[in-house]
Amino acid sequence: MTKNQTTGRTGEETDALIALLDLADHLPGAAELRARSYELLGLAPRAAVADVGCGSGRAAAELAGLGARAIGVDPDERMIGVAAGRWPAAEFRVAEAYALPFADGELHGYRAEKVYHVLDDPARAVAEARRVLAPGGRIVLLGQDWDTIVIDSGDAALTRRIVHARADLVRSPRVVRRTRNLLLDAGFTDVTVEVHTSVVTDATMVPVLADLAGKARSAGAVGAAEAEGWLAEQRERARAGRLFLALPLFVTAATR
Repeated sequence: MTKNQTTGRTGEETDALIALLDLADHLPGAAELRARSYELLGLAPRAAVADVGCGSGRAAAELAGLGARAIGVDPDERMIGVAAGRWPAAEFRVAEAYALPFADGELHGYRAEKVYHVLDDPARAVAEARRVLAPGGRIVLLGQDWDTIVIDSGDAALTRRIVHARADLVRSPRVVRRTRNLLLDAGFTDVTVEVHTSVVTDATMVPVLADLAGKARSAGAVGAAEAEGWLAEQRERARAGRLFLALPLFVTAATR
């Protein structure tokens, strides 16, 4: 299957990612976290705002529903096609975070969720965000620290290996630790950081746990029997109502 030249994903991989994004959109606290990010943007009616790395488009659609002129941007044409089909009230464009399709100072708001960890040069993306924002415009970045996924397990050492091995497959797995400094270095002001933790105790996150174990196995960090045994334990915990996963999400906001 043909791969997207920018993302390196096949259409099948994009479809799998959409399924994971849809799952994440319905995690406990996810809707409230999105609402908080819109509040931090502080947009006036009809203000232009870009949701960069918009994925399947839910946030752009919600921003449009709040009265903003929302434009969802993503480098994956297949993803943009899905977003446009789902949310016709919002506008969607194919573009990268490094080269946004906006004039200098055109935007009043810039939002990016679960995006900067896939970038090889987050500072370059921040510079591009500053270019397209008008003075006084707001930027809000949301993301996780891939080393900081809290999972209860009978084998803490194996869990640590799985989590860290998965993190090491991400381009910028710990970028949220330096996002505040990236914004300060780029000349943003009023920089704030919040953390919102999602806690899941049912089977909702079993597909994510399967992804963690599978990727750690593919990377050679754990053996097949270890990965299968670990995942079997997590599935049994979910069946018995004893699963525990906590995912801290960091929200960094600033003013241009």
